[in-house]
Amino acid sequence: MALDLDTDRIHQLLHDGARDKIYPGAVWAVGDSEGTVASGSMGVLDPERPNEPMRHDTVFDVASLTKILAVWSTIGSLVEGGKLQLDASLGDFWPEVSGRPLAQASARHLLTHTAGVPLRANLKNLYGTDPQDVRDGVLREALHRPPGEAVEYTDRAALILGYLAEHLSGQRLDSLASDRVWHPLGMTQTLFGPLSPEATVRCAPTELDDGTGAHLKGSAHDFSARLLGGVCGVAGAFSVLDDLSRFLRYLLDPNQLSASPGFGRDWIKESLQVQTGELSPPRGLFWHPAPGTAPEADDIWVHYGFTGTGMWLSPGKDRWATLLTNKLYYSRDREPLTRVRNEFRSLVFA
Repeated sequence: MALDLDTDRIHQLLHDGARDKIYPGAVWAVGDSEGTVASGSMGVLDPERPNEPMRHDTVFDVASLTKILAVWSTIGSLVEGGKLQLDASLGDFWPEVSGRPLAQASARHLLTHTAGVPLRANLKNLYGTDPQDVRDGVLREALHRPPGEAVEYTDRAALILGYLAEHLSGQRLDSLASDRVWHPLGMTQTLFGPLSPEATVRCAPTELDDGTGAHLKGSAHDFSARLLGGVCGVAGAFSVLDDLSRFLRYLLDPNQLSASPGFGRDWIKESLQVQTGELSPPRGLFWHPAPGTAPEADDIWVHYGFTGTGMWLSPGKDRWATLLTNKLYYSRDREPLTRVRNEFRSLVFA
């Protein structure tokens, strides 16, 4: 099915965002199950180097897109491989949480943000700087409400699921994601940081680091990821436009590749439907309905990254889109980028 896109309006929208300093630059792509239909870039990589434009091969700190690229995908491979039952209580098969409050929650609770885990996220203040102490503290922490009672977004859900994936696979999350997902899909430029000097040159800088007086570049913006050596379920992955396009295309047509990332149509279908019943806001499995849309009627699912990244997917419309910016270079204010994202989605999925 051919896509009817107003690429001029998309380009103008994103150009205006760079002009208005919502972000230094942006790259985008839209496609279907057959591939990329349209793409573009605008703005600059770094305002301090105005002669270097944003490019299709710019490397981005994708922030919370890590939750999809590394956690949701590997958990899916473990489910479809028979290693994990989504509704089993964690304490029934995970010794680290046995006898702890988290034992009563399930992987489905975590994937829908209904596990009742604490919303506090400052790991250093709570547990110190040793990665094992952080892991122990997170897995032993008391719940603040019973599982299944409310939908409350928290990074802890992805952190715990990353630990769970490591426990069930016997691999660290970066190796697991690379082996199970990124390598089979040909996502050769997707990896956890810190980046090599060669890759850092092409990386879009993010937030100003008060400690160094320079913008973070090649090292994860997310403090939890940096605290844990760059690798965790919350954030820490870096990627490029082409790799995310490959990933999204696979989600629309899992039969297109001879190599398999370990999860397929069943996991994708289950994830892209409301799992939270009458609770609000509605959630799928880590994906959620695009703001302002009705899940059943509009069939547009999204996941955002705090640094300024986003991915949209609509199986019913056979359409995907991704928009990558480094808006965090300028501000933590989400509202200006929210307006751009919503109009971009409207143009793409009209």
